[in-house]
Amino acid sequence: MDAFSSVVNTSATSLYVSILSIAFNPTAWNIVAQNGEQLSSFSLTPINTCFCVAEYRNKTITRMFGGNARYGCYFLAIMIFSFGMIRDHLYQRALSDQPRVPMLPAPYDTLVPTVMFAIGQLFVVTSTWALGVTGTFLGDYFGILMDHRVQGFPFNVLRDPMYVGSTMCFAATALWYERPAGLLITTYVYIVYLIALRFEGPFTDMIYSKRASAKKSL
Repeated sequence: MDAFSSVVNTSATSLYVSILSIAFNPTAWNIVAQNGEQLSSFSLTPINTCFCVAEYRNKTITRMFGGNARYGCYFLAIMIFSFGMIRDHLYQRALSDQPRVPMLPAPYDTLVPTVMFAIGQLFVVTSTWALGVTGTFLGDYFGILMDHRVQGFPFNVLRDPMYVGSTMCFAATALWYERPAGLLITTYVYIVYLIALRFEGPFTDMIYSKRASAKKSL
Protein backbone atom coordinates (compact mmCIF):
# COMPACT_ATOMS: atom_id res chain seq x y z
CA MET A 1 0.00 0.00 0.00
CA ASP A 2 2.90 2.35 0.81
CA ALA A 3 4.37 1.67 -2.62
CA PHE A 4 1.07 2.60 -4.26
CA SER A 5 0.67 5.80 -2.24
CA SER A 6 4.18 6.83 -3.25
CA VAL A 7 3.13 7.05 -6.90
CA VAL A 8 -0.56 7.94 -6.54
CA ASN A 9 -1.88 10.64 -4.23
CA THR A 10 -5.30 9.25 -3.42
CA SER A 11 -6.10 12.18 -1.12
CA ALA A 12 -5.94 14.73 -3.96
CA THR A 13 -9.41 16.06 -4.71
CA SER A 14 -8.37 16.94 -8.26
CA LEU A 15 -7.85 13.24 -9.01
CA TYR A 16 -11.48 12.44 -8.32
CA VAL A 17 -12.69 15.59 -10.06
CA SER A 18 -10.83 14.45 -13.17
CA ILE A 19 -12.33 10.98 -12.96
CA LEU A 20 -15.80 12.44 -12.44
CA SER A 21 -15.35 14.78 -15.41
CA ILE A 22 -14.64 11.75 -17.57
CA ALA A 23 -17.70 9.99 -16.15
CA PHE A 24 -19.87 13.13 -16.39
CA ASN A 25 -20.70 12.66 -20.03
CA PRO A 26 -22.38 9.25 -19.73
CA THR A 27 -24.24 10.35 -16.60
CA ALA A 28 -25.48 13.67 -17.96
CA TRP A 29 -26.66 12.38 -21.30
CA ASN A 30 -28.18 9.32 -19.68
CA ILE A 31 -30.53 11.70 -17.85
CA VAL A 32 -31.31 13.57 -21.05
CA ALA A 33 -31.88 10.26 -22.79
CA GLN A 34 -34.98 9.68 -20.68
CA ASN A 35 -36.71 11.78 -23.34
CA GLY A 36 -36.17 8.87 -25.73
CA GLU A 37 -38.44 5.91 -26.27
CA GLN A 38 -37.61 2.36 -25.18
CA LEU A 39 -34.18 3.31 -23.84
CA SER A 40 -33.92 0.96 -20.87
CA SER A 41 -31.28 -1.10 -22.68
CA PHE A 42 -29.18 2.07 -23.05
CA SER A 43 -29.09 2.92 -19.34
CA LEU A 44 -25.30 2.65 -19.22
CA THR A 45 -24.47 4.13 -22.57
CA PRO A 46 -21.94 6.96 -22.85
CA ILE A 47 -22.70 10.64 -23.40
CA ASN A 48 -22.81 10.85 -27.19
CA THR A 49 -24.83 7.68 -27.65
CA CYS A 50 -27.46 8.33 -25.01
CA PHE A 51 -28.04 11.93 -25.96
CA CYS A 52 -28.17 11.12 -29.64
CA VAL A 53 -30.43 8.12 -29.21
CA ALA A 54 -32.89 10.57 -27.67
CA GLU A 55 -32.31 12.83 -30.66
CA TYR A 56 -32.75 9.94 -33.06
CA ARG A 57 -36.03 8.91 -31.46
CA ASN A 58 -37.63 12.26 -30.66
CA LYS A 59 -35.59 14.87 -32.60
CA THR A 60 -35.30 16.86 -29.38
CA ILE A 61 -32.31 18.98 -30.44
CA THR A 62 -33.57 19.41 -33.97
CA ARG A 63 -36.82 20.88 -32.65
CA MET A 64 -34.78 23.32 -30.55
CA PHE A 65 -33.42 24.75 -33.81
CA GLY A 66 -36.71 24.99 -35.65
CA GLY A 67 -36.36 21.61 -37.36
CA ASN A 68 -32.88 22.33 -38.76
CA ALA A 69 -30.97 19.08 -38.14
CA ARG A 70 -27.65 20.53 -39.27
CA TYR A 71 -27.82 23.37 -36.74
CA GLY A 72 -28.71 20.83 -34.08
CA CYS A 73 -25.67 18.73 -34.98
CA TYR A 74 -23.42 21.82 -34.84
CA PHE A 75 -24.80 22.60 -31.40
CA LEU A 76 -24.00 19.09 -30.22
CA ALA A 77 -20.50 19.39 -31.70
CA ILE A 78 -19.87 22.56 -29.69
CA MET A 79 -21.14 20.88 -26.53
CA ILE A 80 -18.99 17.77 -26.98
CA PHE A 81 -15.91 19.81 -27.87
CA SER A 82 -16.39 22.16 -24.91
CA PHE A 83 -16.84 19.34 -22.42
CA GLY A 84 -13.76 17.67 -23.89
CA MET A 85 -11.69 20.81 -23.31
CA ILE A 86 -12.88 21.02 -19.71
CA ARG A 87 -12.09 17.34 -19.20
CA ASP A 88 -8.57 17.79 -20.56
CA HIS A 89 -7.96 20.82 -18.34
CA LEU A 90 -9.11 18.95 -15.25
CA TYR A 91 -6.86 16.04 -16.23
CA GLN A 92 -3.81 18.30 -16.30
CA ARG A 93 -4.84 19.83 -12.98
CA ALA A 94 -5.05 16.35 -11.52
CA LEU A 95 -1.59 15.45 -12.76
CA SER A 96 -0.09 18.54 -11.15
CA ASP A 97 -1.25 17.26 -7.73
CA GLN A 98 0.24 13.81 -8.21
CA PRO A 99 3.73 12.56 -7.28
CA ARG A 100 6.33 12.89 -9.98
CA VAL A 101 8.06 9.57 -10.57
CA PRO A 102 10.51 9.02 -13.47
CA MET A 103 9.17 6.21 -15.65
CA LEU A 104 11.50 6.27 -18.65
CA PRO A 105 15.25 6.88 -18.90
CA ALA A 106 16.60 9.85 -20.82
CA PRO A 107 16.21 10.64 -23.69
CA TYR A 108 13.15 8.38 -23.96
CA ASP A 109 11.41 10.30 -21.17
CA THR A 110 10.77 13.11 -23.63
CA LEU A 111 11.09 11.30 -26.96
CA VAL A 112 8.44 8.62 -26.32
CA PRO A 113 5.66 10.96 -25.09
CA THR A 114 6.41 13.47 -27.85
CA VAL A 115 6.12 10.86 -30.59
CA MET A 116 3.09 9.26 -28.94
CA PHE A 117 1.29 12.60 -28.62
CA ALA A 118 2.11 13.55 -32.21
CA ILE A 119 0.74 10.25 -33.54
CA GLY A 120 -2.32 10.50 -31.33
CA GLN A 121 -3.08 14.01 -32.53
CA LEU A 122 -2.50 12.89 -36.11
CA PHE A 123 -5.17 10.21 -35.72
CA VAL A 124 -7.62 12.64 -34.10
CA VAL A 125 -7.12 15.49 -36.58
CA THR A 126 -7.11 13.34 -39.72
CA SER A 127 -10.22 11.48 -38.51
CA THR A 128 -12.04 14.76 -38.04
CA TRP A 129 -10.88 15.98 -41.45
CA ALA A 130 -11.99 12.78 -43.18
CA LEU A 131 -15.41 12.67 -41.49
CA GLY A 132 -16.18 16.37 -41.40
CA VAL A 133 -18.09 18.06 -38.58
CA THR A 134 -21.33 16.14 -39.03
CA GLY A 135 -19.55 12.83 -39.53
CA THR A 136 -17.39 13.34 -36.45
CA PHE A 137 -20.10 14.54 -34.13
CA LEU A 138 -22.75 11.93 -34.83
CA GLY A 139 -24.66 13.65 -37.58
CA ASP A 140 -26.15 10.29 -38.52
CA TYR A 141 -28.33 10.49 -35.39
CA PHE A 142 -29.76 13.68 -36.87
CA GLY A 143 -30.45 12.00 -40.19
CA ILE A 144 -27.33 13.50 -41.81
CA LEU A 145 -25.84 10.38 -43.34
CA MET A 146 -22.61 10.04 -45.31
CA ASP A 147 -22.81 8.73 -48.86
CA HIS A 148 -20.28 5.97 -48.20
CA ARG A 149 -18.00 4.62 -45.50
CA VAL A 150 -14.69 6.47 -45.12
CA GLN A 151 -11.91 4.05 -46.02
CA GLY A 152 -8.89 6.32 -46.38
CA PHE A 153 -6.32 7.24 -43.75
CA PRO A 154 -6.53 6.85 -40.80
CA PHE A 155 -9.47 4.46 -41.11
CA ASN A 156 -7.42 2.13 -43.28
CA VAL A 157 -5.02 1.77 -40.34
CA LEU A 158 -7.40 1.65 -37.36
CA ARG A 159 -11.12 1.01 -37.05
CA ASP A 160 -11.52 3.70 -34.37
CA PRO A 161 -8.58 6.08 -34.85
CA MET A 162 -10.16 8.98 -32.97
CA TYR A 163 -10.61 7.00 -29.77
CA VAL A 164 -7.18 5.40 -30.09
CA GLY A 165 -5.56 8.76 -30.79
CA SER A 166 -7.24 10.41 -27.82
CA THR A 167 -6.13 7.59 -25.51
CA MET A 168 -2.56 7.93 -26.79
CA CYS A 169 -2.62 11.65 -25.96
CA PHE A 170 -3.74 10.93 -22.40
CA ALA A 171 -0.92 8.42 -21.97
CA ALA A 172 1.63 10.74 -23.59
CA THR A 173 0.70 13.56 -21.21
CA ALA A 174 1.14 11.27 -18.20
CA LEU A 175 4.57 10.17 -19.45
CA TRP A 176 5.66 13.73 -20.25
CA TYR A 177 4.84 14.97 -16.75
CA GLU A 178 6.06 11.68 -15.23
CA ARG A 179 2.85 11.01 -13.33
CA PRO A 180 1.99 7.30 -12.88
CA ALA A 181 -1.49 8.32 -11.76
CA GLY A 182 -2.03 9.64 -15.26
CA LEU A 183 -1.56 6.17 -16.69
CA LEU A 184 -4.28 4.87 -14.36
CA ILE A 185 -6.62 7.62 -15.56
CA THR A 186 -5.67 6.77 -19.16
CA THR A 187 -6.73 3.17 -18.54
CA TYR A 188 -10.05 4.43 -17.23
CA VAL A 189 -10.51 6.63 -20.31
CA TYR A 190 -9.84 3.66 -22.57
CA ILE A 191 -12.44 1.59 -20.73
CA VAL A 192 -14.99 4.40 -21.20
CA TYR A 193 -14.19 4.43 -24.92
CA LEU A 194 -14.61 0.65 -25.15
CA ILE A 195 -18.05 0.96 -23.55
CA ALA A 196 -18.91 3.74 -25.99
CA LEU A 197 -17.94 1.60 -28.96
CA ARG A 198 -20.14 -1.26 -27.76
CA PHE A 199 -23.19 0.94 -28.21
CA GLU A 200 -22.26 3.54 -30.82
CA GLY A 201 -21.12 1.03 -33.43
CA PRO A 202 -24.20 -1.21 -33.51
CA PHE A 203 -26.61 1.72 -33.30
CA THR A 204 -24.90 3.52 -36.18
CA ASP A 205 -24.89 0.30 -38.21
CA MET A 206 -28.62 0.01 -37.59
CA ILE A 207 -29.22 3.54 -38.93
CA TYR A 208 -27.33 2.87 -42.16
CA SER A 209 -28.92 -0.56 -42.50
CA LYS A 210 -32.36 1.04 -42.34
CA ARG A 211 -31.36 3.49 -45.07
CA ALA A 212 -30.09 0.67 -47.26
CA SER A 213 -33.32 -1.26 -46.76
CA ALA A 214 -35.37 1.83 -47.59
CA LYS A 215 -33.43 2.31 -50.85
CA LYS A 216 -33.99 -1.31 -51.85
CA SER A 217 -37.72 -1.00 -51.29
CA LEU A 218 -37.97 1.95 -53.70
